Amino acid sequence: MAVAVTTKTAWKLQEIMAHSSNVSSVVLGKGSGRMLATGGDDCRVNIWSVSKPNCIMSLTGHTTPIESLQVNPNEKLIVAGSRSGSIRVWDLEAAKVLRTLPGHKANICSLHFHPFGSFVASGSLDTNIKLWDVRRKGCIFTFKGHTEAVRCLRFSPDGKWVASAADDHTVKLWDLTAGKLMFEFTGHTGPVNVVEFHPNEYLLASGSSDRTVRFWDLEKFQVVSCIEEEATPVRCVLFSPDGCCLYSGFQDSLRVYGWEPERCFDVVLVNWGKVADLSISNNQLIGVSFAQSTVSSFVVDLNRVPKSDSVPQGLIRDDQPLVPPTPTGSSLRRIYDRPSTSCSKPQSRVKHNSESERHSPSSEDDRDEKESKAEIQNQEDYKEIFQPKNAICRTPPRTEPFPAPPEDEPGTAKEAVKPSQAVDVQTSLPKQELPDPVQRPPNPSSTSLSRTEPSVIPAARNEPIGLKASDFLPAVKNQSQTELVDEEAMSQIRKGHETMCVVLTSRHKNLDAVRAVWSTSDIKNSLDSAVAINDLSVVVDLLNIVNQKASLWKLDLCTIVLPQIEKLLQSKYESYVQTGCTSLKLILQRFLPLITDILAAPPSVGVDISREERLHKCKLCYKQLKNISNVVKNKSGLSGRHGSAFRELLLLMAVLD
Repeated sequence: MAVAVTTKTAWKLQEIMAHSSNVSSVVLGKGSGRMLATGGDDCRVNIWSVSKPNCIMSLTGHTTPIESLQVNPNEKLIVAGSRSGSIRVWDLEAAKVLRTLPGHKANICSLHFHPFGSFVASGSLDTNIKLWDVRRKGCIFTFKGHTEAVRCLRFSPDGKWVASAADDHTVKLWDLTAGKLMFEFTGHTGPVNVVEFHPNEYLLASGSSDRTVRFWDLEKFQVVSCIEEEATPVRCVLFSPDGCCLYSGFQDSLRVYGWEPERCFDVVLVNWGKVADLSISNNQLIGVSFAQSTVSSFVVDLNRVPKSDSVPQGLIRDDQPLVPPTPTGSSLRRIYDRPSTSCSKPQSRVKHNSESERHSPSSEDDRDEKESKAEIQNQEDYKEIFQPKNAICRTPPRTEPFPAPPEDEPGTAKEAVKPSQAVDVQTSLPKQELPDPVQRPPNPSSTSLSRTEPSVIPAARNEPIGLKASDFLPAVKNQSQTELVDEEAMSQIRKGHETMCVVLTSRHKNLDAVRAVWSTSDIKNSLDSAVAINDLSVVVDLLNIVNQKASLWKLDLCTIVLPQIEKLLQSKYESYVQTGCTSLKLILQRFLPLITDILAAPPSVGVDISREERLHKCKLCYKQLKNISNVVKNKSGLSGRHGSAFRELLLLMAVLD
């Protein structure tokens, strides 16, 4: 019988030497997810097929390095903006330059094609946004309002609006028909790198260097939610095609978010560095990044990454109850009205100013276009992708998903094939009050002859820990005698009853003692008493309460709790591990910056007893966190809920390395 091979969730697909000089911009075709365009300091735009090593086409004509690229939805056109402010549009099927669009006075930082018409929006370091008509070779309108570089532009799915993100910390929404600003969204405290419309609903997502992702309601013009727990700036975002979740690209990780309420469903470690663009094809997410002259592409298998229509995995926000997310297509928010035909000119009622008059062709422009060339370097791939015999299948062919390589370590693979279990909501409730979020029928295959205890005892379960029905029944010598008298079964069950009562009574007494200390003293003394009892279950119950109120945490508390967290993270009980993860995450977010700042500060002049005490506590916490980081690293390779939690902690602890 063949052994099932467990494959990786994320892997590196290929690495190519894309240009003779440094790469400055990359973009994926969103229609097929198989087309890749790269721009470099060599002033060229190179076209590739993802997973193929050879360049298909090289586009020349720019005289300064390429700063921004964008491919239109049907992947027939590509637009490139340069450092000088020049924009060129190429027709990939005809293999020639279509338009040269002069007008910006500085670097082109962002570009985007209109979803229906032949229009392009461009954002520049000169703070202006220009709307271009590719067919008529002219600027339709110039939107002014940003005070710093415009980093990202996106047309709405219905083609009526354009959203802009800029270094001035704002996101602006512009009405194309009226030619004016609709609303300015403020709230980010750093440059906004990326903005993305929801595919169906009136919802906008923005990611910033302030390490937050914000969701905006486009009906009420207010923030829906904000996720503020990230360790690195947000580099790119992409809604899932069905609108269930948002995929966010960070330094070496992919995060999956829901927004009502805000939560992280999963964290996938991907060694892609500073990811530059994302695309989805065949239920696989393709990400690309670049460093110097090389471009790397990565694949994440979305079949193994939870979305908002499944039970969330990973860490749950401490201040949010576990409730199912709002289903896609609900009536809470308006849906875009998409025209059945190509859109009319969005500038129909725009009053043209002097800067946006129709630009008539000149001899200089004609010369620029003659100097622009499309050099086909791989004739076979070019004909297959851009000039297929079957005109209906124009974009790169819808091939099978990229095959996933097998897991590196057998131990990790073994964990990966286990089905995901329901998330324990113990992170926000005391242990005695935990509801069971998902009731699953018993698995018939779980009752095997082996008596080996599981490595991790799940928090969501259908039977008491360590108790099996077979333990209470006498061995059946004759297979025909399978029926048992009720009295015999009850006598077997009563055997462990007295022991269980003693355990629960002792635990109740310990909790009463801790509660008495807390009522007469403070949280530090009550935790000291819980640790002194030497019963992890009491520590877990107490931490579940303390985790709900972040203001209770002090540096003194961290010195007591951190050694206990190290034990909890190595426990075989899933509920203990989850409580340990939640407490550690809270400590890292609130105290790690303080600890590192105090340790890095120069020694004070004179004697400052309080400062010396604080420095001693910080050194102690730092040493304990270093020990815990080794545990987190060892467990970050696990799959499922545990792996997601430990990978998120590993990112937060990166500053310790």
